[in-house]
Amino acid sequence: MSSEHQLFLNRLKRTRMYIRLAQLGLVVSFFALWEVATLLGWLDSFLVSSPSKIWQTVAQLHAVGGLYHHIWITSLVTVIGFVGGTILGTFFAAILWWWPKLHLTAQPFLIVLNSLPKIALGPLFIVWLGTGYLTIVTIALAISIVTTIIVVHNGFTTIDPLKLKLVHSFGATKWQSFYLIVLPGSYQTIVSAVKVNVGLSWVGVIAGEFLVSRAGLGYLAIYGGQVLNMHLVMTSVLILCVAAALMYQAIVFLERINWRNTLTGP
Repeated sequence: MSSEHQLFLNRLKRTRMYIRLAQLGLVVSFFALWEVATLLGWLDSFLVSSPSKIWQTVAQLHAVGGLYHHIWITSLVTVIGFVGGTILGTFFAAILWWWPKLHLTAQPFLIVLNSLPKIALGPLFIVWLGTGYLTIVTIALAISIVTTIIVVHNGFTTIDPLKLKLVHSFGATKWQSFYLIVLPGSYQTIVSAVKVNVGLSWVGVIAGEFLVSRAGLGYLAIYGGQVLNMHLVMTSVLILCVAAALMYQAIVFLERINWRNTLTGP
């Protein structure tokens, strides 16, 4: 490695470190200002809570043993909805790529479904599926699957047609073209859809928990609002922020590992 390359890598590492420190500073400053504002009376802690009250609420939930149960329930249902939406969405996108006429037929319906507020279907899902976790998972799937189909299918159709013609000239079947050219060439598009699905899955699960759940972070938030316990509401919101961020960073981490393996080879 040349000295210029090493200097460039060192500058890149310092830049990343400065960005991380700036992000950490913004978070610390936000919570510090929030706490000071409530202590000085600039903000009403009854309405907006405060970091110290949130910490006390977390300690109380931990003491009674309910904190990790609610986090586990919401996280598990979210992962199920996330994985299911991604797999099913990619599968249906592949079907639409395989049969272009089917895509032309389904395209206006996909647009309508994508524009439809999925939470409006919540009462129907409750009647059809009951008030269990199956309804929550279904709402999460309904929110994420259509977006996945549209995004991933667009990635499939943007593959260079010359590459497909090249493999066809060597006698490749349509399945081989899809498996060897289309699917690997759409990797970044699929990863982008996965990242979007992280947020959509959390939205779907929390919306479902608002409607039917008796456990989970969404249930805590709606219950806190009903009894005017803003400390419980804000605690649920902050835990959701942390959980969603960790899930997103896990996807980014897996993407980096796969990218490094691709570069280094077997």
